[in-house]
Amino acid sequence: MDETPLLDTAFWTTAAAIVGLLVLSAFFSGSETALTAASRGKLRSQADRGNKGAERALHLTEDSERLIGSVLLGNNLVNILAASLATALFTRVFGESGVALATLVMTLLVLIFAEVLPKTYAITNAETAAARVSPVIRVVILLFSPVVRMVQILVRGVLRVFGVQTDPDSRVLSVHEEIAGAITLGHSEGAVGKEHRDRLLGALDLGDRTVEEIMLHRSAIEMIDADAEPEQILSQALQSPHTRLPVYRGEQENIIGLIHAKDLLRAMDRLMRGDDAPGLGEFDIAQVAMKPYFVPETTTLDDQMRQFLRRHTHFALVVDEYGALQGLITLEDILEEIVGEITDEFDVEETINLTPGPDGNYLVDGGMTIRDLNRATDWSLPDEEANTVAGLVIHEAQSIPVEGQCFSFHGFRFEVAAREQNRLTQLKIRKL
Repeated sequence: MDETPLLDTAFWTTAAAIVGLLVLSAFFSGSETALTAASRGKLRSQADRGNKGAERALHLTEDSERLIGSVLLGNNLVNILAASLATALFTRVFGESGVALATLVMTLLVLIFAEVLPKTYAITNAETAAARVSPVIRVVILLFSPVVRMVQILVRGVLRVFGVQTDPDSRVLSVHEEIAGAITLGHSEGAVGKEHRDRLLGALDLGDRTVEEIMLHRSAIEMIDADAEPEQILSQALQSPHTRLPVYRGEQENIIGLIHAKDLLRAMDRLMRGDDAPGLGEFDIAQVAMKPYFVPETTTLDDQMRQFLRRHTHFALVVDEYGALQGLITLEDILEEIVGEITDEFDVEETINLTPGPDGNYLVDGGMTIRDLNRATDWSLPDEEANTVAGLVIHEAQSIPVEGQCFSFHGFRFEVAAREQNRLTQLKIRKL
């Protein structure tokens, strides 16, 4: 009786089937990586330019649970089938030792050609690969959707037993966090400069920060007394570096209006020019001052900027929940959070020395905001509990320190260099 030849048609058919299944496995692996790694922003941009593949890929990624379930189902089917065929083939050729040999060979083939190679390509060309595979993957999802749906119900049921609640519509990271993380990562890798990083993150943070954090404190506001002599009011307005000044009567908490330098000069010009001009004695600042605009201290910078643009004004007074004056904020203050310090020829230039001394200490003004200090030095001091450096020290010390007192927290050493009454005016800071 003749023995059946090993390398017959069945052998080559099985070998060809194994190669075909490995190709399918590579396709599923690469598709999974491409569709999960592709940037939705880039896909949206390509779709807007008429790329139908990118549009399909964008639609597929909207339901990531169904997408991953279908791709994994297809990938596991072809991998298991390929392994089974390889085991039968190697057992026929090599006998009982073929099982171990088939496991070793298929592991290497699947690892190299069906996992590492396609996934490396997919990561390198994520958006392009996602657009190319999207038509086939859409058909796969339609075919496997009933099975995937049952698997999803089973998985959620098992997770619920262990107290894990799943929400397929939620994203692990918001778009805001994804953009901020990408910018920070780009800066750490040298792809994004420090100034660009600060501007982009500053724009993203407007919705999370309030006017209280950047306002000019009431102790530093320059005001005009409505009961002062007209000549004194004119001199103060001309000497001030500010175009708009609040007007109070009696006490500084009683703001009755806001005077613009141009309106003040026009009113005085009408009173002084001409033969029948009544003179400055008839000047009444209350008739020239604009109605003050008050905003709560909890207003976000994003909302306040929109209010400034809608009201066509650049100046607002900040009050607390009791209506007491806390400070003032301008449109320029908000823009400076994005682009950095904005100065003109009338601004009083404040030189801030943020170079370390011989002992490694930075001499910092106590009223400097923590955010400005972090941006200038690339530190990461927390600003959740306090806005200024002095406020952070007082918060951590739970008291008002005396001059010369030192503290160590958040990886830094703080020394009170100067104090005026209850204010910490200067601090020495160095990293531990």
